Amino acid sequence: MAEPLLALHGLRKRFGGLAVTDDVSLDVMPGEIHAIIGPNGAGKTTLINEISGVLPVDAGRILFAGQDITRLPLHRRARRGLARSFQITSIIPDFTALENAALAVQAGDGTSFRFFRPAGSERRLNEAALAALDSVGLAHRAATPAGAMSHGEKRQLELAIALATQPRLLLLDEPLAGAGPEETERLVSLLRGLRGRYTIVLVEHDMQAVFALADRISVLVYGRLIATGGPDAIRHNTEVRAAYLGEDDLPLAGAPC
Repeated sequence: MAEPLLALHGLRKRFGGLAVTDDVSLDVMPGEIHAIIGPNGAGKTTLINEISGVLPVDAGRILFAGQDITRLPLHRRARRGLARSFQITSIIPDFTALENAALAVQAGDGTSFRFFRPAGSERRLNEAALAALDSVGLAHRAATPAGAMSHGEKRQLELAIALATQPRLLLLDEPLAGAGPEETERLVSLLRGLRGRYTIVLVEHDMQAVFALADRISVLVYGRLIATGGPDAIRHNTEVRAAYLGEDDLPLAGAPC
């Protein structure tokens, strides 16, 4: 049986007297899309911040590819293959799509960020950056300033930037946030196309998208993990449905995305 690519053991994080993640343990297997869901304030983004290194854990361990990365800073985790996207796009609007992706390639090489502009003119960086853009359907927009792109295209570009670092694990924090129906459909199709090629941890409020994409789903409520399983098991879990206040937030089997 394959070993987990990511393993969390008893993660705890407190802000004052509030336990935001409370003894969270879960495994993420190679090649799977593992969604983390829960009501607002459940601790989902805090958990992603702990995994990526944005926030230190108060207790517990994080293993990545069998190695303990609990105390490694963000940039060293990124070098090992963890790529993170944020709820708010983190692109440079005055740079073209190609230049944004080329910077990510440059960062993955460990090149100093003092050399922003030359990155866009180096052939090798451009080729790798263009390949990342092509993987998300943006090759034709390579010369477009990122600030002139639509919201959905900016989300695609952010994903291209993550892919340009050649990650082993993608941490996606609400990649569909703010997207309209057509943009959501396009982004879901894009993420579905990455299944098996990349391991993905996905935080997302769009339950239709989650159940269309995820191989497994973990549910956080008030910082505690209450369930992990396949979409059908989570859909019919009475404790999970109660956590969503009885609303029709969990799509029925076979519901379209």
